[in-house]
This record gives sequence, structure tokens and C-alpha cells, in this order.
Amino acid sequence: MFNGKRLSLARKRQKLTAKELAEKAGVSPVTITRLETGQNQADSGTLEKLAEVLGYPVQFFFKEDPALLSAEIVSFRSLSSMTAKERNAALSAGDNGVEVYEWLENRYNLPALDLPHFDPELTPEAAADALRQHWGLSYQPIANMMKLMEAKGIRVLGLEETTANVDAFSFWQNDKAYVFLNSFKSAERSIFDAAHELGHLVLHRHGQTSGADEDTRTAEVEANRFASAFLMPEEDVRVRMPRLITADLILRAKKRWRVSAMALAYRLAHLTRPMLSEWQYRSICIELGKRGYRTSEPDGIPRETSVLWGKVLSQLWAERKSLVDVADELSLPMTEVERLLFCILPQHGTDNEGGEVRRSKLSIVK
Repeated sequence: MFNGKRLSLARKRQKLTAKELAEKAGVSPVTITRLETGQNQADSGTLEKLAEVLGYPVQFFFKEDPALLSAEIVSFRSLSSMTAKERNAALSAGDNGVEVYEWLENRYNLPALDLPHFDPELTPEAAADALRQHWGLSYQPIANMMKLMEAKGIRVLGLEETTANVDAFSFWQNDKAYVFLNSFKSAERSIFDAAHELGHLVLHRHGQTSGADEDTRTAEVEANRFASAFLMPEEDVRVRMPRLITADLILRAKKRWRVSAMALAYRLAHLTRPMLSEWQYRSICIELGKRGYRTSEPDGIPRETSVLWGKVLSQLWAERKSLVDVADELSLPMTEVERLLFCILPQHGTDNEGGEVRRSKLSIVK
């Protein structure tokens, strides 16, 4: 049976209003509304027109209901600067991403989720320390944030949205944790984004994290504090950083924790016992800004890529399959699968450490 919710999902993913879709497909806006609300069934001619305009396979519109994520459960950091079309397109990407991972889960043994509940009264810094201890990380720098999250069962996908307004988001769906990362930022800032979204998953598991009210602004600040403490533990920072701190020193030291220069400067100024005064912090930020570190990260580190998806692709190639087969099985456009993996796929022929791709060790269960 034709599923109107699928039509709504595909339309929003393509950033079209009902009126715009109607004009492109040569039907009336009322027809679109009645189809999306389940009042009418699409005839074959209309269905083919809609599928062609939206770029989705006809079979997509006959699948069961999608996840239908809402802005209330998704942690959009920049919701106030995001248009409704951008927000709805990102939510639809999340819906499709859930299905991609369901496909993956039905075929491979994925790492079990290891993200315990912590006392909600913990400060973000205490929660970051508790998670580090739970994962046995001590106070050492995180070598690969994406690899760590995947190993702990967090489902990571990309977000190729051609807009900086949608930088990253996360959500819980059926007790599974999802993180979507954009590629607009530097590798260092993307690592911080990943840790920020991890903070939302830990701190705001059952609370609203998006919006314009005070609670959601507080949630964003808390997620930043969590990310800062998780990536740059105070114990390690104090041992490694000298008393006299300059912009040049920060540029050398940031490579240890794989964070942006601005993030390290902020951390040094906001430790329990700050290592930078407010005046020093402002002076260093001005100097870093002059050198281009406010909006980019010159001489940056390589971008992290997905170990999990690298193994999946290796397994598919060994079976003489490709992402085209994945898209066909999911009844999704190939372009949509590519967009979900765009930011996280390893480069062809190399793994995350820069070596040759090794054959997947994933075991097929179906």
C-alpha cells in the first residue's frame, strides 16, 4: 500500500514544499496533501511523476512507516540559524540513516552499545570523567574519536548538506544512539563536534536538546563542557602545559589532544583552576584569529573516517557488491546512501591509519 509518510519524507529531504512538489510533478497541491495524509492512494501515473521529481525509487513509497524523527528529540546545535527546509531535510536524512543502520544490523554483528546511565546530577566535567573511567581511557588523549564511538556501539553517519547551518546532530532511537557529522568544519572541529554530540547522548538522554529556550541553550553549553573535558582531561592538561603559555605553544600543544587551537585556549581558561587569565585568554584568541585559527585550522590533522564502514565496504567488495546494491536493497536513491557516508568513508585504497585496506572481519549473520 502507498505510504503517504514516505512521500512526505522524500519531499522534505529534497527541501520542497507541497506546492513546489505539486508544480514540478504537474499535480495540484491538494493531491499532494491528500496523498501524504493517507486520504488518497496514488495512481501509477502520479506515482511515477512523483518518484521522478523526487529522485526516489517507486518501491520506496510502499515501505513501512519511517522513524519520523522530530526536532524535539534531535540535538540541533544551530537550530536558530537553520531554515525549516534545512531542519526538515536533516531530520529526513536521520530517518534514512536509521534504515541504513537497520540494514547493517540485520547483516553484520555490530558492536553492542556501551553507554551507561550516569547520575543526572553529575556536572558535564564529572560525567566526562566517569565515561572515560568506564571505557578505561584513563587521562590519555583520544587517538580516534569516531573509531572510539563506533567501538562502543554508537552509530555514526555523515551529513552532506551543502550548508554550514546543519553542522552535526545526535539522537536516541529505540535505545540506540546515533550521531551525524557534517564535513564543513576542520578535522579538529569535527572531532569536537563528535564529542559534543556524545555529551548530548550522555547528559540529555531523555530531555529536549533543540530549540530557542533557556533549557536548550543550557544543554548546548553543557555538551560543550562535556566535550572539552572529555577530549582534554584537566589532569593531562596540567601535566603537559607549562606556566608560560603563548599562542605558539598552543599551536604545538593542540596536536596532542587533536583539537582546534581555539578549543585548547578555551579549555586552559576554563579549568577548575584556570591556566590562563581572562586577559591572557583574550590576547591569545586575538593572536590566533590574526593567524586564521578563528575560522579554520591551518596545518590541520587528517579527517577521521569510519573504521566500521570501511570494513563493511571491504566485505561488500569481496562479495562483488557495492553501495548500489545497498541502495537497491533499501529502495533508496544511490545519492542518498552516498550522502550519508560522504563525510565518514575512508579514502579508496587506504585505511584510517593510511595503510592498505584490509579485508573485513565482520561476520555475516543473514
